[in-house]
Amino acid sequence: MNRSLSLLKYLLIFLSPGLFFSCFNNRSSVNLEKEFKNPPDSARPGVYWYFMDGNIDREGITLDLESMKEAGIGYALFLEVNVGVPRGKVDFLGEEWQELFKHAVREAERLGIRIILGSGPGWAGSGGPWVSPVQSMLHLVASDTTVSGPAKFQDFLAVPKPMVPYFGEGSLTQSLKKQRDSWYEDVCILAFPTPGAEKRLGRIDEKALYYRAPYTSVQDVLPYLPSPAHFKETPGSSIDLTEIVNLSDKTDESGRLNWDIPPGNWTILRFVMRNNGAVTRPAPVPGLGFEADKFDTASFDSHFSSYVGKLIKKVKPQKAETGGGWTMIHIDSWEMGSQNWSPHFRQEFIKRRGYDPTPYLPVYTGRLVGSREISERFLWDLRQTSNELIMEYHAGRFKELGRRYGFRLSIEPYDMNPAADFDLGSVADVPMCEFWSEGYGFNSAFSCIEGTSIGHITGMPVIAAESFTANSNEAWKKYPENMKNQGDWAFCMGINRLIYHTFAHKSFSSILQPGMTMGPYGVHWDRGQTWWPMVSGYHKYITRCQYLLSIGKPVSDVLYITPEGAPQVFIPPASALEGTSLLPDKKGYSFDGCSPLYFTRHASVKNNRLVFPGGASYKIVVLPNVQTFTPDFIVKLESLISDGATVIGNPPQKSPSLSGYPGCDKTVKEISSLIWNMNGTLPEIVKRQYGKGMIISGEEIYTSNKIETNNNDTLDLYPDYSFTAEILKEAGIFPDFSSSGDIRYTHRSLNEREIYFISNRTDSVVKDTCYFRDGTDNA
Repeated sequence: MNRSLSLLKYLLIFLSPGLFFSCFNNRSSVNLEKEFKNPPDSARPGVYWYFMDGNIDREGITLDLESMKEAGIGYALFLEVNVGVPRGKVDFLGEEWQELFKHAVREAERLGIRIILGSGPGWAGSGGPWVSPVQSMLHLVASDTTVSGPAKFQDFLAVPKPMVPYFGEGSLTQSLKKQRDSWYEDVCILAFPTPGAEKRLGRIDEKALYYRAPYTSVQDVLPYLPSPAHFKETPGSSIDLTEIVNLSDKTDESGRLNWDIPPGNWTILRFVMRNNGAVTRPAPVPGLGFEADKFDTASFDSHFSSYVGKLIKKVKPQKAETGGGWTMIHIDSWEMGSQNWSPHFRQEFIKRRGYDPTPYLPVYTGRLVGSREISERFLWDLRQTSNELIMEYHAGRFKELGRRYGFRLSIEPYDMNPAADFDLGSVADVPMCEFWSEGYGFNSAFSCIEGTSIGHITGMPVIAAESFTANSNEAWKKYPENMKNQGDWAFCMGINRLIYHTFAHKSFSSILQPGMTMGPYGVHWDRGQTWWPMVSGYHKYITRCQYLLSIGKPVSDVLYITPEGAPQVFIPPASALEGTSLLPDKKGYSFDGCSPLYFTRHASVKNNRLVFPGGASYKIVVLPNVQTFTPDFIVKLESLISDGATVIGNPPQKSPSLSGYPGCDKTVKEISSLIWNMNGTLPEIVKRQYGKGMIISGEEIYTSNKIETNNNDTLDLYPDYSFTAEILKEAGIFPDFSSSGDIRYTHRSLNEREIYFISNRTDSVVKDTCYFRDGTDNA
């Protein structure tokens, strides 16, 4: 069914144009016109409500919240930080501070503002001075001693030193540094014949989760760590697994090792767990402390009780008729780095991976155990175990504890995340992302593609964004008119709740304008702005857009699967995007990205479309260009294709994991042979019917497209957009939206209605004919 619409009339009305277009076959029960005119308060935008280290007062809290209410703000994300502003008189979490937080919640209940509390002091992480070293994020570190035998060894092994944290030790107080330097706990002592041609693995700090730098700002950070099927092995470079000796029981009460060294050259490794150096940042001085263990529920429970739990007891949150009050908790961008050990890590690893990691611990140092391939498989298992523990024992536990008190959880799952971004974000009730004010900071547009994918696939109706983040270069230059294009871009990306960064708490008299700011940060979206009394109309526009973009279900055709493992950042093929790198827009066949873990656990097939329990569905699944699949993933894939899914991708050769090895490789090969029916060289392109579905594969699928990473490397991870588009056209599926002009779009489907939001990405009037789907695959 052809539907076209001349945009000239609308674009002349909307000077920086963004408009909705709805086509439908029958009347819907939802009265869109009425709700568009008067959207619910729950659809209002929010602000990051930042407090500057002790600069907080009762009157300012009331004035802040009242100004938010008048301006049309519905959410306030409460965080206190130390960003260089001189300290105030109210100590974080002291009795006076708690009373003021209680006052803020009561006022929010009165005014209908929803308070969201961050997971800890500062803007990132969950920790504080109440976290002891043993409860903190931990690294497994080792010291090495070389000896020769036969001889008798009776001596103390050196205590391994802690790793230098990514942000350095400048944030550590003398007390924290003393605790960090003095505390450690022994794990084990291993000895082995020193290999004659010993080699070390490259990028071991990243592979063993000692280090995960920000993907947005550090050029050598990979979006994922490849797991090739074949490795170059050097004879004599690996430790023989059968010759590793555990000497942990050969120390006396003083810690001295007593060992009869066998003949030959031997290496002794002493492993201990130590604090990883991550602290709450940038926390108010009284809130500065270690980050809590992300692998252990007991440690997190202690943190929750010391911070959120303490405030719950003080405030006693109420369900207000206005809908306001303390309603949510929040995990902001991941800036705590990574950990790779905890007191219970060995037991968790055995439970999840099916084997004891102890003999493989030398791999943490970059040494090879068994072979390079065996060592890389172990590291893959290490990272996957970390991924699962962060999901379940950190984010999942926070969500579980919050729900006991009626709180929902929002998560911004990037940027130094040692887990898979999708997997961490999938825990959230409200997945979040971030975009910086155009031209004033980092390019984090990829996080918006990730965040909207998470929301679409998990069926979460609200997808929020930390919006227009800026640094000191912004200097009061932004206002609604010159922000509208980027805001409309966010809506077309799939975001439907803007949380403006930032509204700084005004703790002094209103006579002093513009008042307190968040030091060098923020777009200054607060009552200190000259135009603040006039901004309610703009917020009404935002609220209307956000409401309509939160009803119904998103419409996408293509589902990209990320490589298995962690860390994992979803970077779609550049050919599927248009616009600019800062404001990328999806082309006519929209897409989402999904982790293999979530795909394996939740995907099914209905009417030859891949579907998820939340309602998202896709016509075609695109596999990454990788050589390894786990047995769980390929078993699920076979089932889905057999049930009717259409999949683009080439066969794997083996598993990336050491779990079940070598039987895991046999399983992968057998099922791969069933699906692809290939032996040896791939043909150019082949479409093979398998069960009710189809697998499309071939040598040339991935060679024409490059994924650009932040260090200018390229990866042939997905087919070119044109290839996928051609497959869809051959199936009778036309682009969801098309035009010849600079127009972006997003599409949601509600019963018999199709809701489109379209926006002109230029500063000029555009006259064009646009084509929309009518609720079927036709245009």
